[in-house]
Amino acid sequence: MALEDAKTQVDQAFTRETSRGLSYENAFGGATSFLRRRYTKDLSGFDLAVTGVPFDQAVTNRTGTRLGPRAIREASTLQPYDPPYGWGFDPLGEFAIADYGDLAFDYAKVAEFPETLTDHIRGILAQGAGSVTLGGDHYISFPILKAYAEKYGPLSLIHFDAHSDTWRDDDMDRIDHGTMFYKAIKLGLIDPARSVQVGIRTVNEDGAFGMNIIDAPEVHEIGPKAVAARVSEIVGDYPAYLSFDIDCLDPAFAPGTGTPVWGGLTSAQAAAILRGIAGVNLMGGDIVEVSPPFDTTGATAIAGAHVAMELIALWCWNRRQG
Repeated sequence: MALEDAKTQVDQAFTRETSRGLSYENAFGGATSFLRRRYTKDLSGFDLAVTGVPFDQAVTNRTGTRLGPRAIREASTLQPYDPPYGWGFDPLGEFAIADYGDLAFDYAKVAEFPETLTDHIRGILAQGAGSVTLGGDHYISFPILKAYAEKYGPLSLIHFDAHSDTWRDDDMDRIDHGTMFYKAIKLGLIDPARSVQVGIRTVNEDGAFGMNIIDAPEVHEIGPKAVAARVSEIVGDYPAYLSFDIDCLDPAFAPGTGTPVWGGLTSAQAAAILRGIAGVNLMGGDIVEVSPPFDTTGATAIAGAHVAMELIALWCWNRRQG
């Protein structure tokens, strides 16, 4: 059946007739929606929306993550032939998932960007769907969290990163990809006692502001299974948002990012942790800081596409069990 479908399926981003099911369109051809899902702004009947935010004007080093959503979508065309390995169920077959397209914004009016993005996510949540966002630099998590906190109240943040992104900055008008979680704590968008940061390996003398930290050396020492158990214990059944900065991975696995730091997680460790926290009460998530210009192999975008698929599986897990 798969071979027969491969002969006829093309441009399923626009032509697919069902909102569920695997796809057998040739990976090297066709319109590149995420996982060959249908592009739509009408989320009636959909469970989850994947959306792109091609913004990188908050970076402290190398730009290029504005090209991340496009590269992640292209990389994802390798994945929709089979259910994700290790989960034991088929999110694409059991849930209706849409590609909501990218955020539209005026690149020359950066000050307007945060509210534009918050409204964009509000629009998804108002239609009864969850969201997985493809970035973009890491600042985008802050406007997204505003929309989620409006609906769910303060959230647990599950944060994978080389950097804490809690550098002190009391100017709420500054747009910076290293200070947004400090601001999120200060505004009450996240509960630091119920939040956890995984993979940290840079110094922040401003402090953790109550966040739980499992740094990269500890991940290497105790292993993914123990890390996943600790994350699940910290978060409990609290409504959670998961933000995965691709620089959590070691540059050997994800060189295409703006601020790479050695000593990071392997792809296998990250996959095991993400699968090990199945059961957390995930409301939404993002994958950020994929910068294609700095990785000619495409490996970083491939890693980003797999992280996004894991976020989808995590989001679906409890809802499937329910």
